[in-house]
Amino acid sequence: MLPLSSMTFDPVAYINAPRWQQVSLGLERTRLLLDELGNPEQQLRFIHVAGTNGKGSTCAYLNAICQAAGLRTGLFTSPYIERFEERIRVDDSEIPNEALLRCTLAVKEAAETVEATTGEHPTEFELMCTVALLHFSQQQCDICIMEVGLGGRLDSTNVITPEVSIITRIGFDHTDILGDALAEIAAEKAGIIKHGIPCVTCEQEAVVQEVIEDTCKEKQSPLVVVHEDDVCSIGLNGYDIRGFAYQGEGFATRLLGSYQPENACLAIEGARTLRERGWDIPPAAVKAGVLKAVWPGRLEVMSRTPLVIIDGAHNPDGATLLARTLEEFKPKKPPVYVIGVLQDKDVEGILEPHIQRGARYLTYTPRNPRALKAGYLAFRINVLDSEADVTAYATAEEAVQHALEEAAPESPIVAFGSLYSIADVKQALRSCLE
Repeated sequence: MLPLSSMTFDPVAYINAPRWQQVSLGLERTRLLLDELGNPEQQLRFIHVAGTNGKGSTCAYLNAICQAAGLRTGLFTSPYIERFEERIRVDDSEIPNEALLRCTLAVKEAAETVEATTGEHPTEFELMCTVALLHFSQQQCDICIMEVGLGGRLDSTNVITPEVSIITRIGFDHTDILGDALAEIAAEKAGIIKHGIPCVTCEQEAVVQEVIEDTCKEKQSPLVVVHEDDVCSIGLNGYDIRGFAYQGEGFATRLLGSYQPENACLAIEGARTLRERGWDIPPAAVKAGVLKAVWPGRLEVMSRTPLVIIDGAHNPDGATLLARTLEEFKPKKPPVYVIGVLQDKDVEGILEPHIQRGARYLTYTPRNPRALKAGYLAFRINVLDSEADVTAYATAEEAVQHALEEAAPESPIVAFGSLYSIADVKQALRSCLE
C-alpha cells in the first residue's frame, strides 16, 4: 500500500511541470537517476528505435510481433495522443495509476538526489524515461521497445544496450537542435548504434547512408538494409488493409499509410535479427504481428461517411507521404484540410504537398505553448496560393465542426500538422459525428 501522504501527489503534473521542460540533451542525469534506483535497465533487454519518420509505427510492429511470439513486452513511445499513460505500456496495457504513482515517487526522490549532487534537475523526458524503465523492470518484461525522443546520441533512451538498433527514414526535423544538414542529423541518429550490436535501417539518401555505414564499421556492428527493390506495395483494400510483399513474401497491415510497408519491413528485419541472436520468434509470429499492429493518429480513418482521416504529419517528409497516400484513396473531389502547426516547424515544407486547386483549408491554433497562430498559418497558405480558400479558427473544435458542415459528400476531410493536436481533433470529431 502507498502511504496516505502520496495520495495528493499527481505524477503526471510533476513530470510535466514547466520547470523540467527545457531541452537539455545528455546522458549523465539519466545514468545518475538509474544508479540511484539500482539500475533497473540492467535487468532488461531492448530494441532501440531512432529516425525522423516512422519510429512509432516501427515500434508498434515490433511490439505486436514480440507479443505474437509469446514475449512480455514493454513499450516506451512519444508523444502520447490522448493520455500520458499511453507512453508506457506492458503487453499493450497502459501503466496503471498506482504503478505510475509508485514509480514516479521513487524517481522523484532519486531526482532530488541528482539535483543536490549536480545542481541540475533531470528534464521532463529524463523523468519519463526513467519511470518507464523502472516500471518495465518491476513488471519483468522479456523485451522492451524504446523509441528515441529526440536525436539519438544524447537522448535519454541511449543509456540502454539493445539487442538490435533500428534507424527509420531520416529527414529534416528539430533542425534548431540537431543541425540543418542531413549528415549532422544522421550522425545524431546513428549515435544509438552500439559496439557489436546489429543495426537495421532502410535505404536512405546517400549522405545519410554513408554516415550509418561508417558508424557501423567503426562500431563493428553488422548492418542490415531494407532495400526499396525488395519492398512491393500491393495497395489498399478499402479502408482496412494495405497489402505488400517483402522479398517475395506477402504481408498485410492495418496501418494504411503508403510508407507503412517500409516501416513494417524494418520491424521484420529487426525480428529476424533477434531470431539470429537466439530469440524464439517464428516467421508466423512476424506475419501475425505485422497484421495485428495498430498505431493511432497515423493515417487513421475516423469515419467512412464522410471520409475523415487524421495524421500526425508534422514535417515535410511526413506531409509528402500523407499526400501520396491520399492520392491512393482516389477522392472524387479535393480535400477539406484541417491544419494546426507548431511555430518551430518547416511550415512551407509541410503545406506545399497539399496545395491544390479546389481544396478548402481550415486552420486552427493548437493548444501548445509553441503553437503557430491560426491566422498566420492561413496567411502562409495564401502566400503559397493566393487564391486558396482558407479560414482561420481559434480552436481545433471550431475548425472540425466547420469542416464537417462544409465538406461535400465526396470530399475527404484530412486533419494533420501536429501530433500534439490529435487528441483535440479526435475529441472534436467524436463529438460532432455522434
